[in-house]
Amino acid sequence: MDLPRRRLGRTGLMVTALGLGAMDTSQSPEGAATLRAALEAGINFIDTAREYAGSEFLIGQLVRELREPGGAGLDVPAHDFPAHVGSKTFSHTLDGSQRDVDRSLSVLGLEQITLYQLHDISTPAAYEEAMGANGALEGLQVARYRELIRSIGVSSHNLEVAEQLIRSGEFDTIMLEYSAFYPDSRPLIELAHGLDVGVIVMRPVGGSGRTSVMRGRLAAGDAGVLTPANLLRYVLAQPGVSVAIPGASYPSRIAENVATVARDEPMSESEQRALEDAAARLY
Repeated sequence: MDLPRRRLGRTGLMVTALGLGAMDTSQSPEGAATLRAALEAGINFIDTAREYAGSEFLIGQLVRELREPGGAGLDVPAHDFPAHVGSKTFSHTLDGSQRDVDRSLSVLGLEQITLYQLHDISTPAAYEEAMGANGALEGLQVARYRELIRSIGVSSHNLEVAEQLIRSGEFDTIMLEYSAFYPDSRPLIELAHGLDVGVIVMRPVGGSGRTSVMRGRLAAGDAGVLTPANLLRYVLAQPGVSVAIPGASYPSRIAENVATVARDEPMSESEQRALEDAAARLY
C-alpha cells in the first residue's frame, strides 16, 4: 500500500504522513521486527532522541545491517537507509547540543541526520537558555553549517512557548501534541503551516494509557467511534500536519496504522467534533 506524502515545511522534504515514534520501540522484544516492518511498509520518517533508552542504538543496528550484502532482508537498495531520522538533544547549551549530535551520528551510523531537534522547550526559562548566547540552538546551527545535520526543529508541550518558537523563524519544524484528546494546539498547527514550519504530531492516538483503554473497549466490542484508526484520521484531517508519529512496539501496530493511513479517508468536521466529544468522555 502506498502511503500519502506531505511536505515537511521549509525542509522541502516529502515525508510519509505516517511516521514512527521510536521512543519505546527498543524496549519491546519485537522492536527490531517493528522497525523493519515500518521500513518495509514505506514509512520514511522515524523519530528518536539521545535520551530514549536504546532507540538510536536499535536504528543504528539496522543502518549497519543494510550495509551488509542482502540488506537485512529489506527490499531497498544496498547501503541505503530508506527513512529520514529525526533525533533530539535534551541539552540547552551550545557544547551539550554539539556533543549530542556527535554521539547520535556515531550511534546511528549515519553521515548526516535529517532533522535534529531541541527537546521539550516548554518554559520561558528553557526558551531563554536554549535560544540565547551559547545556547543549544547555536550548537545545532554550527552542526548544520558543518553538514552534520540537515534541518533544525524543536518540540514543546506549552502552547504559549510553542507560539514563540514558531514565530521565531529559527526552526524548520515543530513537534506538538495534537489529538481528539488534545485539540488545543490546532491554531498553532495552522500558524506553523502558514509560516512554512513543518508540524510533527506526537501522541496522535492519545498516548499509551489512553490507547490501552481504547484497545480494551475494542476487544469488548464497546469502542464506538473512539478507535486508533479514527484518531489517526482526525490528526491527518488537518492539512497543516506534516507527519503523525504514533509509537509502536509490535509489527501488528505498524500494519494497522499503515492500513488506516493508506486508505486516506477524509474526516468531516462533524465527525471530528463527535470524536472530540467521545475523547472528552473517556479521559
